[in-house]
Amino acid sequence: LVKSRILLLLWLLHFSSVHSDITDGNAEHLKREHSLIKPYQGVGTSPSSQWDFWGSTLVTSQYVRLTPDERSKQGSIWNTVPCYLKDWEMHVQFKIHGSGKKNLHGDGFAIWYTKDRLHTGTVFGSSANFLGLAMFIDTYPNDEAPDRSFPYISAMVNNGSLPYDHGKDGRSTELGGCSVEVRNKDHDTYLAIRYSKGRLTIMIDVDDRNDWKECIDFGGVRLPTGYYFGASAATGDLSDNHDIISMKMYQLMVEHTPEEDNQDWTKIEPSVSLLKSPKDNIDDPTGNFRSTPLTGWKVFLLLLCALLGIVVCAVVGAVVFQKRQERNKRFY
Repeated sequence: LVKSRILLLLWLLHFSSVHSDITDGNAEHLKREHSLIKPYQGVGTSPSSQWDFWGSTLVTSQYVRLTPDERSKQGSIWNTVPCYLKDWEMHVQFKIHGSGKKNLHGDGFAIWYTKDRLHTGTVFGSSANFLGLAMFIDTYPNDEAPDRSFPYISAMVNNGSLPYDHGKDGRSTELGGCSVEVRNKDHDTYLAIRYSKGRLTIMIDVDDRNDWKECIDFGGVRLPTGYYFGASAATGDLSDNHDIISMKMYQLMVEHTPEEDNQDWTKIEPSVSLLKSPKDNIDDPTGNFRSTPLTGWKVFLLLLCALLGIVVCAVVGAVVFQKRQERNKRFY
């Protein structure tokens, strides 16, 4: 029995490990109708355009500038073609730069996969009550809590019932996140977002070395098809240039069960399977949800501790059994 439990835990450890291989574009398929690539010929307001933009967005031959380094600006760019891919990976090449010194710049930008597009609002230039997935690259600490440094990358899945709390930097609803220096680099920086088989993985490459580091890895994510990709940014009293160099969408070739293939993926409600709902954390002053998200490495540690506990119990049980056997021999 002990042996079977150990084998089961080893199997779980293997399959709960983070799969963070980033596609090189060879084995996977680039989907041009969902990609934003220089010189941005498909951008505009004509009926045949695949990308539309709004606000302060400036499209040049080398970059798409969502906001200039000026105060009180908002801009966005959105794919006009809904995405019906079940498994995908988006590569975002971007650059955040400006004249502001440390903590005197802002506010950041967001990458969206949502039901509605071109909906303006208070969250990096877009709506706070969205349906879908959002990745935030937040460069200014509104909350000013000492437990994290900025810039900070986070992710949120929303069914429209929870607003992103910009004043608290989205802490109560985030799936996870990481601090990373992305401002005023001499080279471009990269973000990779992978959604496959219900797992969301976000990787970053801020040194332009094709050396991807994991930022977020979360299972139990359900996203529908038929939503739109976009990017938006905003500045307030502080400012930065927020530039998108490219957004490349790759289709991941993944096999699904017949039940999954027959399901109407456009009817799926955006959701995440959590030990604790983000909504429960809004009135929780201890911040249990945000301090203990069940990310990949925490799952690994949890299962490792369970494995060690079973091994210790097995050893103790064997010792106790041996002593009982020796004690019984004395009566013969």
